[in-house]
Amino acid sequence: MAALIVSTLVIAGVANANPFWRPKLATTLEPNVYTATAASDVYAAQATAPTTSFPKHYKRGKAFDRFLTIWLENTDFSKAAADPNLAWLATKGITLENYHGVTHPSEPNYVAAVGGDTFGIDNDAFIQIDGNVSTVVDLLEDRGISWGTYQEDMPYSGFEGFAWRNQETQANDYVRKHHPPIIYNANTSPLRLSYQKNLTQFHTDLANDQLPQWMFITPNMTSDGHDSSVTVAGAWTRNFLEPLLADPTFTDRTLILITFDENHSYTLSNKIFSILLGDAVPSHLQGTTDPNFYNHYSEIATVEANWNLHTLGRWDVGANVFDVVAKHTGDVVRPYAAATAQEPEIFFNSSYAGPFNTAFQQAPYPAPNLEIMSPGTHRSVLPAIKKAWRNSGLSSYYTDSVEVPDGQHPPKGYAYNDVNN
Repeated sequence: MAALIVSTLVIAGVANANPFWRPKLATTLEPNVYTATAASDVYAAQATAPTTSFPKHYKRGKAFDRFLTIWLENTDFSKAAADPNLAWLATKGITLENYHGVTHPSEPNYVAAVGGDTFGIDNDAFIQIDGNVSTVVDLLEDRGISWGTYQEDMPYSGFEGFAWRNQETQANDYVRKHHPPIIYNANTSPLRLSYQKNLTQFHTDLANDQLPQWMFITPNMTSDGHDSSVTVAGAWTRNFLEPLLADPTFTDRTLILITFDENHSYTLSNKIFSILLGDAVPSHLQGTTDPNFYNHYSEIATVEANWNLHTLGRWDVGANVFDVVAKHTGDVVRPYAAATAQEPEIFFNSSYAGPFNTAFQQAPYPAPNLEIMSPGTHRSVLPAIKKAWRNSGLSSYYTDSVEVPDGQHPPKGYAYNDVNN
């Protein structure tokens, strides 16, 4: 495959009158072309794997024109809030006091943030979600909105392997489980793989004014705090963001979300420290807090609301839109007292059944709910999703409620007794 696409490395910086023009790379799904992790295979692929950028074309949003999220790892809310660098960043934006992960461990949280469900994942294994399961990428492309991921120490664009270690120290660097679009086979066409890049390419794209409008950034396993500490993660995040926050060409109508995948203490509610930054946050709200309930599905819902995208028909539909954005979009931010009370009833500390749950392998994929709409604003399911799933014969458990299940409160048909009788 690599030899076939060398001649298409045309790519960055090409101007075209058509704002929806794309480089001429194949759009058919071809998973497992770039999964090899042996050093010799990785170095060979580095020479030929394409890296592409969208031509500059910004589709104006209701509250922001660019969205960037940075994910850090495994830290309780109180400990993250006490970190001096994260505390400094909080003075520049809005601290989300009731933002929650949706389960444990890491991988299902990353999966949820782009696909609207965990699909029962209760592990950090090499997982490939079927190609007919859509993500926020499909919603963005449907509206002609550019997207990309930037992953620290990913060995080359489109790498699908399980992990890549530092070849000198053998320290953990890039891991697939922290890179959500690549986990979905729907994003494994040569073209989509070319948008999933090493973090060094972020600075190149910034200098060339070719950053996409939607970005997911993951530091490596040291920088994100996983193999180090929140002190390291906070310092990395501030060092990365502080110059950007001082650059008006970057921050103009930009919304930045700093968040964690999950908390550390499974005995506590899975509440995680999160901050909204950028010029999309009005100056009078800098240094303030937002007490509303949010979770990883809110990332998708906020992007959908801002650009009036279709939905995935999964838990994204009922998720709360960030209040600072909802004020521009007409979305209503609803309470979830069972999750936000001082003594919560729901903790989001385990997964329910699904196709990737190690205890519940019998559970099928749930179909998206093709009929639900976002409450009040009536954003509907993407037509391509309706076409793909209309005759699937699979049941759906998704609703338009802000209340979402967890392992202790599973959807009907996806509890242990439901699938093991």
